[in-house]
Amino acid sequence: MTDFDSQNYRSYSQDDVQRILQLAIARQADDQDKEFSYEQILEIAQELEISPDTLNLAEKDWRSQNRELQQRQAFNTYRLTRFKKRLGNYTIVNAFFLLVDFIGGGTISWSLYLLLFCGLALGLDVWNTFLAKGEEYEMAFQRWNRKHQIKQTINTFVNKWFKVLTS
Repeated sequence: MTDFDSQNYRSYSQDDVQRILQLAIARQADDQDKEFSYEQILEIAQELEISPDTLNLAEKDWRSQNRELQQRQAFNTYRLTRFKKRLGNYTIVNAFFLLVDFIGGGTISWSLYLLLFCGLALGLDVWNTFLAKGEEYEMAFQRWNRKHQIKQTINTFVNKWFKVLTS
């Protein structure tokens, strides 16, 4: 059997086609930062017999997914920053109590109880921040997202009023 014959009888699933084309486009680009114009994407879609309407819907879906991914990354950054702040507070407060205990009695005694109690709170914070998965994570993300959207709406409203008042 020749190489030509074996190529004619191959068949691929839709996922396989997507992966193969994605790899081919990545290899064709000289570097990963190469950008394609909308006309080039439209031309590729026409060659694959994808209608412009389908391409537009796919682009809207991609933009929506990209926005959500950016929001999730911002949420994860927010959670990490909030945890770092709490860890810093924990360290400062407990160092202060350890120092007061040591200076007051020459030993460390009662401050260890505070250290353990605060350590428990810190452990719960670690659990809630980094180990929340699935539905818990999704609920926390949705709460944060709603608060974030409300803040943006209020900021937009206030900015419009300031522009009206300063005009």
